[in-house]
Amino acid sequence: MTTTTTPAPPAATAPQPERKPPLAFTGLTRRQRLGKWDVKLSPYLYISPFFILFGLIGLFPLLYTFVVSLYDWHLLKGQGDFIGFDNFVAVLGDRFFWNSLGNTLSIFLLSSIPQLACAIVIAAILDQHLRAKTFWRMSVLLPYIVTPVAVSLIFTNMFNEQYGLINNFLGNFGIDAIPWKTETLPSHIAIATMVNFRWTGYNALILLAAMQSVPRDIHESAALDGAGAIRRFLSITIPSIKPTLIFVIITATIGGLQIFSEPRLFDPVTAGGNARQFQTTVLYLWEMAFFRLDFGKASAIAFLLFLIIMAIGFVNFLVTTRIGGSERTAKPGGKIGRTGTRTGTGTGTRKGLTK
Repeated sequence: MTTTTTPAPPAATAPQPERKPPLAFTGLTRRQRLGKWDVKLSPYLYISPFFILFGLIGLFPLLYTFVVSLYDWHLLKGQGDFIGFDNFVAVLGDRFFWNSLGNTLSIFLLSSIPQLACAIVIAAILDQHLRAKTFWRMSVLLPYIVTPVAVSLIFTNMFNEQYGLINNFLGNFGIDAIPWKTETLPSHIAIATMVNFRWTGYNALILLAAMQSVPRDIHESAALDGAGAIRRFLSITIPSIKPTLIFVIITATIGGLQIFSEPRLFDPVTAGGNARQFQTTVLYLWEMAFFRLDFGKASAIAFLLFLIIMAIGFVNFLVTTRIGGSERTAKPGGKIGRTGTRTGTGTGTRKGLTK
């Protein structure tokens, strides 16, 4: 008997779900795109007003001054022929330019160094626990509020050679009258005194604001370690206010090399002295532009002065950074470094700053 085997039917497979084609990338919405551009562009828009103003009143006049210096430019006739760097060559060969530059540097040194030294001392005094702090701080700012014309009139009368207060005072002690307006060094000292009177209090308040930001616990720790007031000031305060000190030095450099009002009003008749003994570079520029009517050479003087200010300001920055950034090498014993923090590994006894 023959048996026939019937193959079993194949098992039914579960139906596969129908795959949908991938969705096409539709991109960011308009709101998302605006938010993305807002994150990228907003910081530049916030700072753009400064750069726009700087370009209009700073960069453009500087570039235009350089362009004018390349032409034979007369104040009344206007632009002349293109002469290249002939104006620069003529100015650099002019002895009056070098005389004015020497006078400027002399007055700058006689004013800036005492001014900054006095400003630091006044700021340190105002940083102490004084009564009527607001009164004293406003008092040191009063000379800055007074207009330069008023200051010049007061000091011009004080330094008058015949009837001035200072010469009369010196005459009481048998000292001969000092020729404040006819000699070079006395005139520089008189003008520097005017500058120091007006700007010392202003710089003192800027340095005072920086000193008040120094943490008091650093001073207290140094005092517990035996450091005196002078040592704390030199080793903690000065290094801590280094950025502000650099700012004050650079601004004093720019202002000192651009001095105009004080020497101009010190002797209004001669505007620099009969022998140009206190004629500054800006005074010489003013004479070249509005008396000799030579805008080309005046622009060359202005651009050379800009380069000189940039060079001296950069040197001041490097020197100040080098002096303020140099710190003492830490030694064992837990001494306090110049920044007021304890360095090294102590042996259980404090060895701090000494007077």
